This record gives sequence, structure tokens and C-alpha cells, in this order.
Amino acid sequence: MLALNKPCGIVTQDTEGHAESLEQMAKRYIKEAAGKPGNVYLHAIHRLDTPTSGIVLFAKTSKALSRLQEA
Repeated sequence: MLALNKPCGIVTQDTEGHAESLEQMAKRYIKEAAGKPGNVYLHAIHRLDTPTSGIVLFAKTSKALSRLQEA
């Protein structure tokens, strides 16, 4: 699990017509910081509206996403 502080004005997940999302920024950071080849799995467990700031939780595996969505 990964917790990120989302500033207001940034979308949580990819949306057409918007600039880079928090999810895209986090994936890029993980890929570059860890030197990870290939795709990075990261999926928001919940979302915050664009004008809202706060903590967003991301699952780093599909299994974690499934378990956290049930909780």
C-alpha cells in the first residue's frame, strides 16, 4: 500500500482532458526511483475530487486492491 498527499487541482486517476494524474505521477516516480523495468501496477483504492486535497491510498498489487476494497 502507498499513501500520497494529493494537492487540490490534481486528478486522482487518468481522465481525458486533464493533465497528468496523481496515479501517473506516482507510477513514474516508482519506475524511476526503483529503476523498475516494465509497467508499474498502482491503483487508487479510493478517489478524491479534483478541488479536494488529502491522503489517497494506492494498492501496489491487484491482490492488495481486492482485499482493501472489501475492507
